[in-house]
Amino acid sequence: MFGPRKSLDDIRSHEASQSLAKTLSWPHLIALGVGAIVGTGIYTLTGVGAERAGPAVILAFAIAGMVCACAALAYTELATMIPAAGSAYTFSYVALGETIAWIVGWSLILEYSLACSTVAVGWSGYLVGWIQSAGVALPPALLSGPHDGGIVNLPAVLVSLTVMGMLVAGTRESATLNIILVIIKLLALAAFIAFALPAFDFSNLQPFMPYGFGSVESGGEKRGVMAAAAIVFFAFYGFDAVATSAEETKQPKRDLTIGIIGSMLVCTLIYMGVAITAVGALPFQQLANSTEPLALVLRTLDQPVAAHLVALAAIIALPSVILVMMYGQSRIFFVMARDGLLPKRLATVSPRTGAPTLITILTGLSIAAVAGIFRLDEIAELANAGTLLAFIAVGVCLMVLRRNAPQIERLFRCPAPYVVGTAAVLGCLYLLVSLPSSTIVRFIIWNLAGLPIYFAYGRWRSARQRSAIAA
Repeated sequence: MFGPRKSLDDIRSHEASQSLAKTLSWPHLIALGVGAIVGTGIYTLTGVGAERAGPAVILAFAIAGMVCACAALAYTELATMIPAAGSAYTFSYVALGETIAWIVGWSLILEYSLACSTVAVGWSGYLVGWIQSAGVALPPALLSGPHDGGIVNLPAVLVSLTVMGMLVAGTRESATLNIILVIIKLLALAAFIAFALPAFDFSNLQPFMPYGFGSVESGGEKRGVMAAAAIVFFAFYGFDAVATSAEETKQPKRDLTIGIIGSMLVCTLIYMGVAITAVGALPFQQLANSTEPLALVLRTLDQPVAAHLVALAAIIALPSVILVMMYGQSRIFFVMARDGLLPKRLATVSPRTGAPTLITILTGLSIAAVAGIFRLDEIAELANAGTLLAFIAVGVCLMVLRRNAPQIERLFRCPAPYVVGTAAVLGCLYLLVSLPSSTIVRFIIWNLAGLPIYFAYGRWRSARQRSAIAA
């Protein structure tokens, strides 16, 4: 019904020129996870979430984190069971069939590319604020895209292309640099809490839930705790990028388990501390829609040096998120091409670095183009739609494979798989419908545009590839 399924033997066997090098261990994976998770979501989307939920943005972070925790457990079991690149796309190919795998892979392409672009736009906001706070005037037309009144967001374009160059240099080198950037980022968040917490005022938390709990559309904008959760959800994903590294992991059982679950636990604690501190130190109306909310809090509290340093740390470290997300997208593209669903030439890896150079360059150019044109909130919401669909698919895959393939060795076993899988599916469905209706329409259009490519090209090419392998 949903097309042919792949066996685990097919997943694990590839030509040497299309096999990724095993260069990563668990410190790299935790850094990849934390590097992706701690980024634009907490540095920039805190303001957007506060605008939609008021002080209850704290609750929005908690809800999004719980949904992601269920998805993370499912990802861990499947990634250690199927240690191949592609994450949710590959899992869906094994459990649900090729057609569903295409839809999930197409959605993941949307997720990762727009996630990178979102972070690039957020990084640009911090860079511009940091430079202008030093009294330097910059041409507004080159600081925002046409959808935000400018010509092009040049800083966002430049940082995207720079990260692309880092990934072309090689996976291990990029992952090692990422560890350094993650440390800088965590130190900056710790400094923010240390400087802002003494200004905590309980009166800033009243009214705690000014727009209610549910997601209600008013004047073209959705507000409420769930509306905020649907966008700050962006702040939590990134552990799925760890799952895309399964094929490049030295010891999948140990390294993937530590990388996925460890990064989620670390980041949830960080997020709750930063969110509580931010909304307690400043009325949410002042935080609303700020592109640099943490620096704004510190400047308002008359801590200009601390604000300057936190913004500088964001400028230095936020590219780590772009690096991980661009890495994730290039691997999704790579695996879909290796399976024949996209042109086979894209699945060639560099003999020097063991990384897919061509697809990484194409990925970087497309991300730079989107970052240069669109606004932060537009990109983040659409990226979330792709992620939510992927998480729903992973929850379903967990339950289907527990039922249909109980004999396969599972290096990590998710506790209460049917409860966790159902919670991930229902939680993500609720967050998906809590997104603005215009975002859902764009997401549907994206997938409708992808299906003709699959039926006209991918389906017969993958079938021909399978026939050639069988012969």
